[in-house]
Amino acid sequence: MSPLGTDIEEDLNLLDVRLKTLRLEYDQYFMGARKREPQLLRGEVQKIISYYANVPIRNTGHRFKFNNLRSRFFSFRRHWDDTLRKIEDGRYDKHRFQAELHDRERKLGTGAGARPRGPEAGGSDAELDRLFESFVEAREATGQGRAGLSRERLAGQLAEQTKALQERFGVTEVRFRVVVEGGRAKLKATPVKS
Repeated sequence: MSPLGTDIEEDLNLLDVRLKTLRLEYDQYFMGARKREPQLLRGEVQKIISYYANVPIRNTGHRFKFNNLRSRFFSFRRHWDDTLRKIEDGRYDKHRFQAELHDRERKLGTGAGARPRGPEAGGSDAELDRLFESFVEAREATGQGRAGLSRERLAGQLAEQTKALQERFGVTEVRFRVVVEGGRAKLKATPVKS
């Protein structure tokens, strides 16, 4: 990379690419896919913006593009800082949902609705109720809603899946749990060998 100020067109294109990359990395960080906040890349973007904020840009097109990128960065930065503050205060909805799900798993002692099967599949009504409640809460937290979801329908689907997995893997027990992947609530089945 050439020093800043050598070619403004190249620098603005680099700033645009880095800003898009930074946004993706922050999204991954907030979703839990990245372990650390992308501070190094944020510093690089901030450095380019600080440099061109103090240099007169004579070309109107370049000035417009820079001001656009700078305002986008400031908007993103405000959002990221607010989200980081919420995480620190324990008010970030996605983390709160996951924490509540983990707390519920710990209280049950085996995972969110582990071994929850309907009576048709050999499980208890209480286990099915816990799994259904966890699944409904997860769907509502992810914005999927309750459309087409009923306890009876879930029990029927679990019974079918249990039977299919028992035949396929030759097991007597199948455990189900609620997970959130890609912003969607799902049920995961785990065949348990006796």
